[in-house]
Amino acid sequence: MARLEIVPLLDVVREVHHTLTYRFLAGLEAGPGQFLMVWIPGHDELPMALSYLGEVKGITVHTYGDATKALSEFRPGDLVGVRGPYGNTFRIEGKRVLCVAGGTGMASIIAAIEAFHKAGSEVVTVLGAKSADELIFEERAKKCGDVHISTDDGSRGFHGFTPVLAKELIDGGKFDMVATCGPERMMKAVIDLALARGIPSQASLERYMKCGIGICDACAFDDYLVCADGPVFTGEQLVKSHDFGSVRRDASGRRVPV
Repeated sequence: MARLEIVPLLDVVREVHHTLTYRFLAGLEAGPGQFLMVWIPGHDELPMALSYLGEVKGITVHTYGDATKALSEFRPGDLVGVRGPYGNTFRIEGKRVLCVAGGTGMASIIAAIEAFHKAGSEVVTVLGAKSADELIFEERAKKCGDVHISTDDGSRGFHGFTPVLAKELIDGGKFDMVATCGPERMMKAVIDLALARGIPSQASLERYMKCGIGICDACAFDDYLVCADGPVFTGEQLVKSHDFGSVRRDASGRRVPV
């Protein structure tokens, strides 16, 4: 079991009005797609994807509940606990790769975008959000290849949903891999599109977690545990899923719509 490290925050950056990045030094090695369990002292421990790898690690967090609201008040020098990394990674393969990110899903896939680029892949990114003021990590993605923007309200780039723009790009060129992270209904549309075209694909899933190490069963997904068997699943796995794009479990274990 990974040990808990107590680390001071090096910096806190507000990416957009409700999403902040927290960076810190930690003695752990992680790959693109893996996550940490982050302890917010006095509040809760939550699973958070690594948005920065390398010597300085980082997590990028959407403020959505009591614990993340408390974290949003933290400043450089404040202490948090981290343990991990947990889970598997994105498979970094393919000469030409399409990465499709929706909203804060970009925080989970940006490290993979950079890893694909570093490995020599030609990377095309679709970055979607509800509106222009919710787009994150656009400049980081541009350093890795072409970036196509979509917004639900048309305030920037393509006016429409992210999978529609992804379809236009897939229909207009050849890709060896599709990787995606974001709202689950969006990911299902992207995975279904890739499968219909015979393109290998992978998606990073989010589920409610308590332990992160496969004990509590809170993150059950079909016959898998997202913390232990994921969070990255292949299109071949997801096409057989009854839960993907349909239901998830809440804190009580009840199955609720995604």
